[in-house]
Amino acid sequence: MQDLMHRLAGGRLLAAIAALTLTVGGLFAFRALPVDAFPDPSPSLVQVFTETEGLSPEEVERYVTFPVETAMSGLPDVEEIRSVSNFGLSIVNIYFEDGTDVYFARQVVGERLPEASEAIPDGFGTPQLGPISSGLGIIMYFRVVDETGAYDLTELREITDWMIKYPLQSVEGVTEVLALGGFEKQYQVRLNPDLLIAYDLEVADVIGALESANRTTGAQFIEVGAEQYTVRGVGLARSVSDLAETPVSTVNGRSIRVSDLGEVVIGGGTRQGLATANGNGETVAGLVLKLYGTNTSDVIERTHARFDEINASLPEGVRAVPYYDQGTLVRRAASTVTTALWQGALLVAVVVFIFLGGWRPSLVVVLSIPFSVGFAFISMNVLGISANLMSLGGVAIAIGMMVDGAIVIAENVDRGFRERRNGEDARDVVAKSTAEVIAPLIAAVAVVIIVFLPLFSLEGVEGKTFRPLAASAALAMTGSLLYAALVAPAMAFGLIKPPKHNTSGEGAIAGVVKSVASVFVRARLAAVALALGLLVIGGLAGSRLGSEFTPALEEGDILLRVSMAPSISLTEGRETSTRLERRLLAAFPEIDSIVSRIGRGEVGAHADPVNSIEAFVALKPRSEWRPGLTPTDLRAEISEDLESFPGIRVNIGQPIAMSVDELLTGTKAQLAVKIFGPDMDVLLEGSQDLQSILQRVSGASDVQADQITGAPQLVVSVDRAALGRYGLSVEEALDTLSAAVGGAEAGVLFEGVRQFPVVVRFDENRRDNAQTIGRLILESESGARVPLSSVASIRTVVGPRQITRENGERFITVQLNVRGRDIGSFVADAQAATSSQLDLPPGYRVEWGGQFELQQQANARFAVVIPITLGIVLLILLLAFGRLKSAILILLNIPLALTGGTLALWLTGLPVSVPATVGFIALFGIALGNGMVLVSFMDDFARQGRDHNALAIEAAGLRARPVLMTALTTALGLAPLLFATGVGAEVQRPLATVVMGGLVSSTVLTLLVLPALHRWFAPKPGSHVSVLETEHTHD
Repeated sequence: MQDLMHRLAGGRLLAAIAALTLTVGGLFAFRALPVDAFPDPSPSLVQVFTETEGLSPEEVERYVTFPVETAMSGLPDVEEIRSVSNFGLSIVNIYFEDGTDVYFARQVVGERLPEASEAIPDGFGTPQLGPISSGLGIIMYFRVVDETGAYDLTELREITDWMIKYPLQSVEGVTEVLALGGFEKQYQVRLNPDLLIAYDLEVADVIGALESANRTTGAQFIEVGAEQYTVRGVGLARSVSDLAETPVSTVNGRSIRVSDLGEVVIGGGTRQGLATANGNGETVAGLVLKLYGTNTSDVIERTHARFDEINASLPEGVRAVPYYDQGTLVRRAASTVTTALWQGALLVAVVVFIFLGGWRPSLVVVLSIPFSVGFAFISMNVLGISANLMSLGGVAIAIGMMVDGAIVIAENVDRGFRERRNGEDARDVVAKSTAEVIAPLIAAVAVVIIVFLPLFSLEGVEGKTFRPLAASAALAMTGSLLYAALVAPAMAFGLIKPPKHNTSGEGAIAGVVKSVASVFVRARLAAVALALGLLVIGGLAGSRLGSEFTPALEEGDILLRVSMAPSISLTEGRETSTRLERRLLAAFPEIDSIVSRIGRGEVGAHADPVNSIEAFVALKPRSEWRPGLTPTDLRAEISEDLESFPGIRVNIGQPIAMSVDELLTGTKAQLAVKIFGPDMDVLLEGSQDLQSILQRVSGASDVQADQITGAPQLVVSVDRAALGRYGLSVEEALDTLSAAVGGAEAGVLFEGVRQFPVVVRFDENRRDNAQTIGRLILESESGARVPLSSVASIRTVVGPRQITRENGERFITVQLNVRGRDIGSFVADAQAATSSQLDLPPGYRVEWGGQFELQQQANARFAVVIPITLGIVLLILLLAFGRLKSAILILLNIPLALTGGTLALWLTGLPVSVPATVGFIALFGIALGNGMVLVSFMDDFARQGRDHNALAIEAAGLRARPVLMTALTTALGLAPLLFATGVGAEVQRPLATVVMGGLVSSTVLTLLVLPALHRWFAPKPGSHVSVLETEHTHD
C-alpha cells in the first residue's frame, strides 16, 4: 500500500489537471442540468374523460363510468381504479404500479378504449385519454385582460381559443392548453315554439334544413384547353344572415325561412364553469400543461417567450397575463439549496483553515469540494437526474462529509511531517502517512455511500422524492472518495511543506481530549454510564415525538377550495366568488391578487361541480407582510375569517401540494377518511356522523364531507301507454325535449379556419321552468299535436351531486387538515373516537387515507430498508476488520448517534417524518466513519502489545483533531440547511437536524467512550492483521 501511495504522491501535475477538469466540467454540467422545483411524486396514472351531454351523475355512473371501469380491469400492472361521475362528465383514473412507464400505460389503456366505447350506449359520449402530463404538469395559469372594455366575454373567449391557445400548444414541451371562463362562441337559432306550431313544423325540420343548406363539395376537375380546373361546389353559410335566410319549408307557395321561426344570434354556449378575478366579476383564464418528463424551467422559459409574441399580435388593449408561474417556485427552491451549498462550503473551508492552521494543508482539503461537487454534477447529467430541491439538497448534505477523507489524509501528512525522522524524504513521509489511513478511510467513505443505497429501494412518493437526494449524495461522496484515494496524496506532497523544525508535541486539542479520555479509560463504568444515560434520555425524547409523512413545503402562494350549497347555480356561484374575493382583498394586505375557478372548464384538468370554487391567491413579497406574520399564521387567519362567511366551507392549502394530494389520495387535503358501501343514503348519513366526530378531535381543521347529494333535478318520465295512444314513440318525445331545452347541433359555421357550432334550441323564456317545458308540443304521424305534459310526468327530485368509486365500490370522503399537532397522534385519537362512536351497518367499512396512508406505507418500507442497511454495514465492517468484536464496537456508534438525532428533533419540536428518517439512515454512515479510523489505530496498537489503557488514550489524542474536524465540517456544512428560510427549507430541516444532533452524540462516543470500551474488544498481541491494517507509527 505504501508503494502505491508513493507512486500516487509523485503525480502532482496529473492530480492538478484532474482537479481542474472535474471542477470546470462540473460547472458546465450544472448549467446544462434540467431544473425543477422538486422531484415529481405523481403516480403512474392514466385518466379517461368522457363527456356526456346533460346526463345526471347516477346515469353517468351507470351508462359510462361502469363500462369504462369494467374495460380497464385486468390490465397489466394496474394497482387501483378510481372514478368520479359528475353532471355530464365521467373521469376514470387508472393507477399503475410504481415505476410503470407512462407511455406503456397509455398504450394499454388506449387499446381498451374501443371496448369501453362499444359498451356505452349511442349518444352518451366517447371516452378519451387525458393529457400526457402529471401532478406537477400545470406550469402556468394565465388570464386575458381587456384594458379597453370593448370586448364581451364571448369575444374574449374567442380570442383565447384561437389566438392564444393554438400558438401556446405549439411550444415544445407543452402538451395541452385549456381555457376557462367566458362563453364559447356559437351561432344560435332561438326558436319560437308558437311559430313552429303555426307553420306545422318541428325542431328536427329546422335542424335538417340548416344542415342541408350548409355544405361544400368537390366535383373533381375539368380540362379546358391545356389547363386543368378544379371544380368546387360552395354552399357554406358564412354569416348570421346566411343562416337566417335558410329555407325550412314552403306553405302555400311561400318559403318559410329560419328567420320566420325565431332569431339567429351569436351567443355563448352552455357551460359548467367560469372564472372571476380580484372581486371585479368574470374573466377569461387558461392553464398550460407541460408534457410528461420535460424540463420544467426550459418549457416555462419557452412559454414566456411565446406569450410575448402572442401579446404583440392580440387586438389593441387585450393582453394575456400569467398570474401563476411554476418557474418562480423553481427558482426559489433552487436558490434555497444553492445558497446552502456555497454557504456550507465557505463554513467548511473556514473550519479546515482554523484546525489545520495553514493555507497549504487547508487547500489540500478544500479542493475536494469543487472536485466532488463537479463529479456529482457530471454524473447527474449523464444519469439524467434533474437539479431540484432534493438532488441539490443531497449535494448540500454531503458538502461537509466530502472533505472527511481529505481531512484525514492532510491531517496525517501534516502530523507525519511534524514527527518525521531526520533525513527522511518528504515523499516517503507523505506515502507512509497516507498509507496509514487510506484503507480505513476508503472503507469509512464507502460505508457512507453504501448507507444511501437502500434508499433506492424506496417506492411510492417517498421513493420518487428521496431517491434523487440519495443518488446525488452518493455521487458526491464517490467523488470525494476518488479525490482522497487518487488525488489527495499528490496534492499533499505538492502543497504541504515540512516544518523547519520537528514539532512532535501534541496540540492543545489532543491534550484536552487525552486528559478527558483518560478519566473514562480508567473508569470504564463511567463511560458505560454515560452511554446508557444518553440512550435513556434519547429514548424518553423519542417517546414524546410526533409523526407526519413529510413537512409541508411553503410554495409562496395559497389555494382555497370552497364548497357551496350543492343546489347552487353557476350565476349565484359567480356572485359568491366575487364577494369572497373582495372580502379577502380588503381584510388581508398580504394578498396581491385572487383568481377563482368555479366548476370546470375544458375537459382535461379539472372536473369539479358548479358548487366548487378553487381560488388561487397570489401573495406579495414577505417584506410587505405585517411584521412577525408567517405563512402558517396567514392561512390560519384566512381560515378563521372565512368561517363567518355564509353558505361556504373552506379548505386552505397550496397549489402543488393539493394537486399532488388529489392525484395520490383522491382528496385535496392532508387527511381523507373514506366510508365504503353500496347505498348512497347510508354513506351520506355515515359521513355526517363521522364529520361531527372528527370536528371534536383536537387539531382538526377544515373538516368537510363530500357533497354527494342535494342537487335538484327536473325529471321528465314518459308514460308509454299515453304515447301509444297518440302514436308517439319514446324516442320522439325525448328527442324533442333534448333539442328544445338542451339544444342540438346543426352543423358548423366556418370563419376562415375557425369553426363554430350552429345550435338550435327554444328561446330561453320558453324552456326556463317546468310549466313551459310541459307545454312542449309533440306531433304524431296522424297530425295530432300533444303537449309533453299529457304523455309524461314532470317532477322535481333531489339527486346526487357526484358519485365517487374506488375499485368498483362507491365511497364518500370526509377530508380535513391537521393544525397545531402532528398527523400521527391526531389519527390515533381520531381512530379511537371513530371506533367507539361511529356505528355502520354490515357491508360498510372505514379506511384512513391521505398523508397518513402515505406515512404508514413509508414506515412499512423503512422497517425493511433500515435492517438491510445495518446488515450491509456490518458486512463491510466484518470484511474490513476481519473481527466481529471490532465491528460491534464500531456499531455502538449507531445507537448513540440515533440518540443525538432524536434529542435534536425533540428540542426543536419537529416530528418524525420521512426526511428525518432519511437523516437517520445517513447518520449510520456518518457516525461510523470516525469510529472506523480510530478503532483501526487502537487495534493495530493492541497487536503491537501496547498497554490497553495507554494505547486507548494515545489513539484518542491522535484522532482528536481529525475526528472533531470531520464532525464540525459535516455539521457546519448542514448548518445553512438547518437555518434556511427559503422554499423547500422545511423539507431539508428535519434531515439536517437529525444529522447534526447525531454528530454531537456520536463524536462524544468516538473520542470518550470507544477508547474506554476498547479493552473489552481489543485483539490479542500478534494476532492476524485485517485488510485495513497498515503499521501505525507514532514516536
